[in-house]
Amino acid sequence: MYVAVKGGERAIENAHAWLAEERRGDTSIAELSLEQIREQLSLAVNRVMAEGSLFDPDLAALAIKQARGDLIEAIFLIRAYRTTLPRFGATQPIETGDMACDRRISATFKDAPGGQVLGPTFDYTHRLLDFKLAADGEVPEAEMGTPRTEATPHITEFLKDEDIIQTEAASDETPGDLTREPLEFPATRPLRLQSLTRGDEGFILGMAYSTQRGYARNHAFVGELRIGKCPVEMEIPELGFAIEIGEIEVTECETVNQFKGSKTEPPQFTRGYGLVFGQSERKSIAMALVDRALRWKELGEDNLGAAAQDEEFVLSHSDNIQATGFLEHIKLPHYVDFQSELELVRKLRREAAELAETLAAREAAE
Repeated sequence: MYVAVKGGERAIENAHAWLAEERRGDTSIAELSLEQIREQLSLAVNRVMAEGSLFDPDLAALAIKQARGDLIEAIFLIRAYRTTLPRFGATQPIETGDMACDRRISATFKDAPGGQVLGPTFDYTHRLLDFKLAADGEVPEAEMGTPRTEATPHITEFLKDEDIIQTEAASDETPGDLTREPLEFPATRPLRLQSLTRGDEGFILGMAYSTQRGYARNHAFVGELRIGKCPVEMEIPELGFAIEIGEIEVTECETVNQFKGSKTEPPQFTRGYGLVFGQSERKSIAMALVDRALRWKELGEDNLGAAAQDEEFVLSHSDNIQATGFLEHIKLPHYVDFQSELELVRKLRREAAELAETLAAREAAE
């Protein structure tokens, strides 16, 4: 049975107007500016850029404001806007060894070449509410060092010199682009890494945590975590060489994992890798753990049946925009579908009742 809906367009317009009113909140309070969101909610901005696959802090701040702080909705807005942008070309791979590090730590080597740089971190805070912020208190000035401008060697390179860590095979093949082509299985590692860096932080974190609790063979150390700005270069055909067109802030994590060897590989350390836009430490570490769990086949390991080792399960369910679309579509009108289901259930109940009456009559007759 189809039920006609009247006044739908007007109702939707009013819903949009009400949404805008709710977004603005109390008009006696000053409205948030994009600059305030960009500078003071920078970690939220970073997440929207990372999972939206678009590095633009101003647009990410606008999306957060428009979405009333709903980061998944903001990511959806950014991805939708991204599809409207022309593509002028492709940049060269960034060299994270040339990063100007604001933060660079290693959990494997105390005296890491290049030094440990704590940078801005929550790691040593007491997780107590700071009521000075509610009172608009003054922010204490930190004795800040200057970011390293010279090349900072990667920690894993020193393990590589001893030949006790797996050598990553170099490839000249251009990786696929998930923003232009759908993911297919089995996926190459570059495509897996793209999918993980775009994936929902909470989902990737849950998968990573599961590997640490024994649902995959994944005893990991953070070999290195670094945050900083990297130059972005693009080759100009008319010039015949690459020029720097800007810089982006990224977080890079390399994990060092214990590996007892397999039928195809000797005992050595192996790596997991994570690279995310902006300061996104939790996401990059989680990404590295999941990346390592998904490498079981190429390393000749046994599949323990863990969810984090199932490539199709992880990559098919990590995208929060796809998940949101499929989840939230069930709140939209399904009147016709439900009516057919309702009639089916009524029919089955009638048939069950008739059968029960027939059986009861037969028993009475006997």
